[in-house]
Amino acid sequence: MLVGKQSWIFQQHPVIAATGVSGGPFEANGHLAEDFDILHDDLWMGQDSYEKAQRVLIEEAIQTVVQKGNIQKEDVQFLIAGDLINQITPTSFAARTAQIPYFGLFGACSTSMEGLALASFMVNYQGAKNVLTGASSHNAATEKQFRYPTEYGGQKPPTAQWTATGAGVALVTENKKQENLPYTTSATIGKVIDMGLTDPFNMGGAMAPAAADTISAHFTDLKLDPSHYDLIVTGDLAKIGRETVLDLLENKGLKMNPDRFLDCGLMLYKEDQPVQAGGSGAGCSAIVLYGHLLNQMKKGIYKRILLVATGALLSPLSFQQGESIPCIAHAVSIEI
Repeated sequence: MLVGKQSWIFQQHPVIAATGVSGGPFEANGHLAEDFDILHDDLWMGQDSYEKAQRVLIEEAIQTVVQKGNIQKEDVQFLIAGDLINQITPTSFAARTAQIPYFGLFGACSTSMEGLALASFMVNYQGAKNVLTGASSHNAATEKQFRYPTEYGGQKPPTAQWTATGAGVALVTENKKQENLPYTTSATIGKVIDMGLTDPFNMGGAMAPAAADTISAHFTDLKLDPSHYDLIVTGDLAKIGRETVLDLLENKGLKMNPDRFLDCGLMLYKEDQPVQAGGSGAGCSAIVLYGHLLNQMKKGIYKRILLVATGALLSPLSFQQGESIPCIAHAVSIEI
């Protein structure tokens, strides 16, 4: 059901029945290593390119969620997923392996919640019974495309972020009153916001206004206030973006409790890992939500969370042509 200008309420409460989360060696040394299903000890993952390695991450996450969900691939109606690489080839090639009817998404680092919102909408309105949705990124593949190959050893400013290596996939199903399973209750679809920033090494600062706009719209549309949620988590604003969005929200009259306003890019890695401002990448929010946060919910630590995934909609070409960075954020609320 449409509520307000840009939000949906999922009255049937589609369930996140199972998840699959895979990651790389840097993530294996991070804060949330115990919440991964599969961790690799090198970035190549037995492949001859980083892009192929990213495909492996997605294939593993899909295989894991199918096994954990005790379902056959033939019983899944749709796969909705994407990544950051040109023409989302890692995801599309993984879909070739999966042989599940496929919607390829590109919302940059907002892809995880774009997919979860669409999957929930499909299941809520009986457009499907079982949908897989997810997102992924690979540090070396993404750095090569958007910045410099890692072998180049280029210096980065403190505002830069570390692209996560990982894939997170969820199985969204009809609600059959399963106990202790999280379910989606609403989604707010963001607008493209561009404040004229052009620095590709400050994604958090560029994306913060989009996050603030979507969060504000969510509370306006649903007539809620921040205290409704135990936790509000942004996708990958990291240190710079998180501080910025808190200021922007306060200017909009939304005072956030900093202890209950977290960021996936700050949760994923330890303080002694050299990630500059924090983590990022389309896989960042997917692996933190579908691994750590849902596990916390199942343990009873959180009952209601709002996950706001943010994305910078630039390309290497648009940056080279001097374009500013348009950004977007999508929010999905989850309860248990």
